[in-house]
Amino acid sequence: MKTRITSIIMVLLAVFITLGGTTSCKSKKRLAKEAAEAEYKSKVEQARNDLTAILDDETLWTLEEKENRVKTIKDWNLQNAEIDDLISQVEKKLARERAQREEEERRAAEEREKANAADVVLGRNFNSIANAGSTSQANRVINETLGMFESPNVPVLIIISQNPGFNDYDRPTTIEKYLNYLKDQKKATEKVHEIKYNANGKINELELIKK
Repeated sequence: MKTRITSIIMVLLAVFITLGGTTSCKSKKRLAKEAAEAEYKSKVEQARNDLTAILDDETLWTLEEKENRVKTIKDWNLQNAEIDDLISQVEKKLARERAQREEEERRAAEEREKANAADVVLGRNFNSIANAGSTSQANRVINETLGMFESPNVPVLIIISQNPGFNDYDRPTTIEKYLNYLKDQKKATEKVHEIKYNANGKINELELIKK
């Protein structure tokens, strides 16, 4: 009798252990599923917030940082219609921003190239006027040089000293007066420091500095 009772107890223990193991396995699967769902929801919410912020210009991210963020969100492969639509909108917006920046960089490069070319031409013409063999020769170069400017009255600023944060300037003059000054003094003691242009590509302000 005792042996039979012992056997029954052992069977019941085996059943309980089996049932417990099955329940534990199901519990772990359920927890894993819930964790995966929570992570998915969190990523969807984060993606929605980040993409909307980019669309509304509410971030301080650089263009590269915004592009990298979109790439990260795409790598999550959320397969969510709302997020896919936001990604599409953001990619179009960032494409416009990149095209605009590239155009600005292209224009800036052109301006630098033009300024460098004008710098060389003006420096050469200043010397030609100052060292001209005759008044007529000097006047010819003066007229050629004036053609680079918006008008003969374009202001010319001459830096006489530089200090941290500000410059000291000589009395302002105009390009026509400055060129005639070079002709009369027969020496060129300044060089180009900065050139500004109008919308038509003509110089509308010239800043010089002592050599």
